Amino acid sequence: MKELKGLLHFICSVQFWRMVVLWTVSVLTSYWQLFVQSLFSQKSDFFTRHLPPTTGLTRPVCVITGATSGLGAAAAYALSKEGFSVVLAGRSSHSLSKTMKGILSRNKDAHVKAFQVDLSSFQSIFKFKDSLQQWLLDSNMHFSIQLLINNAGILATSSRLSSEGHDQMMSANYIGAFSLTKLLLPLLRNSPVPSRIVNVTSFTHRNVFGAQIDNETVTGKCFLRSKDYPFARVYEFSKLCLLLFTYELHRQLGLMDNSRHVSVIAADPGVVKTNIMREVPSSISHVAFIVLKLLGLLQLPENGINSILDAALSPPETSGVYFFGGKGRTVNSSAQSYNSRLAEELWTTSCHLYEEYERACKELSK
Repeated sequence: MKELKGLLHFICSVQFWRMVVLWTVSVLTSYWQLFVQSLFSQKSDFFTRHLPPTTGLTRPVCVITGATSGLGAAAAYALSKEGFSVVLAGRSSHSLSKTMKGILSRNKDAHVKAFQVDLSSFQSIFKFKDSLQQWLLDSNMHFSIQLLINNAGILATSSRLSSEGHDQMMSANYIGAFSLTKLLLPLLRNSPVPSRIVNVTSFTHRNVFGAQIDNETVTGKCFLRSKDYPFARVYEFSKLCLLLFTYELHRQLGLMDNSRHVSVIAADPGVVKTNIMREVPSSISHVAFIVLKLLGLLQLPENGINSILDAALSPPETSGVYFFGGKGRTVNSSAQSYNSRLAEELWTTSCHLYEEYERACKELSK
């Protein structure tokens, strides 16, 4: 009876219908763009994949967050086949070990290393950076990385706090990606070959209108004060922030380096059957997957990673674009995601948070 009441409460919530209606419309919008493009574009307009350059390297190094299952695990295996030394970053040591064994059983030549990290905790991210640098030194590898894929993300249906006292979903989906990128940027810049950042975002960002960027929204504190936690809105906003960050970092890297030694790209895998829906009542997620499969929208992780691989392996000069739909195709993200004022406000707010976290970590380490 308790489960039935919880199910009915979920179905009657605004957030559920937001997911059902608006998320469906937003993914169809992206596919409509692909359809229109197919009528007017030549195949040469699409980006082709290139093997990673290895000049001065034993193997190019790729760091993938959220690598213990779903898209992260599938991308890790695929990139190990492309010759990358793959660094898995995830919360569960057991799941990391399982993913490593799975990759090695399918690819005997794979070079895989795993680190436990909680992307919703800056202290954990800071420790991961130190461990990664030490591993590079101990392994006699070039002190650099060539690819960072910010894939980690959660869909939390109830409000939870991060170790810093912020909304956990905003911390894991956006603040963690921003902080990790800032910390690993020196390693990306130090690469003897062009390096790249891929931010895995979502079509759900299209549902955010009239976004406000300040400390309260970026940390998610304003959402925590709501009577009913607006989890769908928070997820959408976190993905918009990741896109704004992608385009602003692309702009700033271009100002610092005309040759674009470090590029940054957004990748949207579309609708993929992963465990991100694990907090949604199982009966609802089961029905949703059936309906999405009948509509031809649902993909398995092995297919869903195509846009991520397109982004990771596109030509070195590619930057500041939004991959969607596989086959090297890109689409436009929402008009709001290109708002330079919002992007600058987000950058400033995020940098202030990052500096606070960094000071706190350094104080703890004394």
